[in-house]
Amino acid sequence: MLEGNDGYLRLEASSPLFAISNLDAVAWLKQQSSSSIDLVVTDPPYESLEKHRAIGTTTRLKQSKSSSNKWFDIFPNSRFEELLKEIYRVLKNNSHFYLFCDQETAFIIKPIAESVGFKFWKPIVWDKVNIGMGYHYRARYEFILFFEKGKRKINDLSIPDILEVKRIHRGYPTEKPVELSEILICQSTVEKEVVCDPFMGTASVGRAAIKNGRNFTGCDLSESGYKIALNNLEKESKNQRSE
Repeated sequence: MLEGNDGYLRLEASSPLFAISNLDAVAWLKQQSSSSIDLVVTDPPYESLEKHRAIGTTTRLKQSKSSSNKWFDIFPNSRFEELLKEIYRVLKNNSHFYLFCDQETAFIIKPIAESVGFKFWKPIVWDKVNIGMGYHYRARYEFILFFEKGKRKINDLSIPDILEVKRIHRGYPTEKPVELSEILICQSTVEKEVVCDPFMGTASVGRAAIKNGRNFTGCDLSESGYKIALNNLEKESKNQRSE
């Protein structure tokens, strides 16, 4: 157990392959040592998600007859500067950072990330294969902003900047496929390095890291998400030990 900035005791767990906490992302990052992380892959619950949810274009993300998921707290745009400063601090030199977002949030994130020291390379496009909800030109993609601290080559230069991986249908809110995280992790780390996700949800990034011989550390403010993540990571760790 550990205490968050709100004074409440939170949950935490660790093993030889992972360490996770149930905390606010920025508060948790501030507890991490500088230059201790080899890669950050994360998907913050950005403000525009709430806007789309409010007008009914992200039905699977709200509480309804078709979804039992409880909506999570939004991470406001006003906090991105402190978040990105902490991510830059905890990353080792010569490392990568991937951030999932929509086209609206991309324009907010890029200049802030550059101002704290990151080099922006490009938006990678995640092609979800199936179209989503909407009123016109229905969404089939999401951006993954690709940043660098220092200089590090990706491992496979043949991988394109459009990644075609089918989205998860009726999963945890905004849950990303493990296969998608595997591509990013295998491109930007080697075995035994540490992958981090401060908005881990049910730990698809963590599962991908452990599956590919990396270590994982992360957190999530949602207690329910944390508990599912812990169960998923324990299962993945057991699978790796049995191979």
